[in-house]
Amino acid sequence: MIPQTDPRANYLAHKTEIDEAIAQTLMAGRYILGETVAAFEREFAAYLGVGHVIGVGSGTDALHLALRGCDIGPGSRVFTVSHTAVATVAAIELAGAQPVLVEIDPVTFTLDPQHLEDAVKTLRRRAGGAGRDAVLPVHLYGHPANMPAILEIARRYELTVIEDCAQSHGATIAGRRTGALGAIAAFSFYPTKNLAALGDGGAVATDDPALAERVRLLREYGWRERYVSAISGLNSRLDALQAAILRVKLRYLDAENARRRELARLYSELLAGSSLRLPVERGEVRHVYHQYVVRSSRRAALQAHLAATGIGTLIHYPVPVHLQPAYAGRLPLPAPLPHTEAVAREILSLPMFPELSEAQARQVAAACLDGGF
Repeated sequence: MIPQTDPRANYLAHKTEIDEAIAQTLMAGRYILGETVAAFEREFAAYLGVGHVIGVGSGTDALHLALRGCDIGPGSRVFTVSHTAVATVAAIELAGAQPVLVEIDPVTFTLDPQHLEDAVKTLRRRAGGAGRDAVLPVHLYGHPANMPAILEIARRYELTVIEDCAQSHGATIAGRRTGALGAIAAFSFYPTKNLAALGDGGAVATDDPALAERVRLLREYGWRERYVSAISGLNSRLDALQAAILRVKLRYLDAENARRRELARLYSELLAGSSLRLPVERGEVRHVYHQYVVRSSRRAALQAHLAATGIGTLIHYPVPVHLQPAYAGRLPLPAPLPHTEAVAREILSLPMFPELSEAQARQVAAACLDGGF
């Protein structure tokens, strides 16, 4: 059996160092925040090229706190995509803001800048006035969104740019890492991510010291002084055990991303003659292949064929947010989303994780070709 992803394999690859880091943290006796968390925050900030990282409880919390840190809440509109993990939209609503769902580029599956501009103009014409609005591009599957174009639109329409980097740890545009491009960014360390904890965890990154200070207050009840809330906050703290694990794994992130790129190159080479539509890199980006996502008009048959040969796959994501029961009919759609809906019907994520062997990748590709796909 070849799994679609295998977080246990990544733990085993670093077991000695992780076990030692966990033991040291247990003996130190500080399990929430503390120096281990602070050390990870400094190291990840240096890696990203930003001044500040704030560790929090999950990727969803990171998005929520990034939004609140930027004063995006009731009365604000947040322009984002419907083809994403539902956490993106859930976090916007947790902050009290209004999600506005925009069409994607059908090649990269990320926010389409022209549709973004059209949506901003349409909503402001209908509602009148700018308000305190934001754009939340999702760097999906490891491919960065078109940030140069999005940043230019944001400048012209006074939109706060909040990056969703849950799937893009280490990805770059023209040499700059995602997470260092907008006003603020959110990361997830869910166990299957490129930089993964062994439980939940997340982080907010920014170069703005005032934003960083506000998010630090928000993550722990608004405390500047223990037990005294300067602002109304909540409880979302990265625990020291996860920070210790992340410090180990951060040292290997670039090498493991390089391995993902090698596997992606191999898949693309072997599947070049197939009927599948393969992922590409568009613009000056370095894709980190959190997922290797193909498109097929016969997805169900492809998935069933691969399962019959012992190959695991997943669909990220089968139902666009605007069509899910919790959201259908109540979120503003400035325009139809035909690309979003077509992509959701056809995408399939093939096995992708750094410990996947070349032989296994060749087996996956051969199974696709043998099945006539």
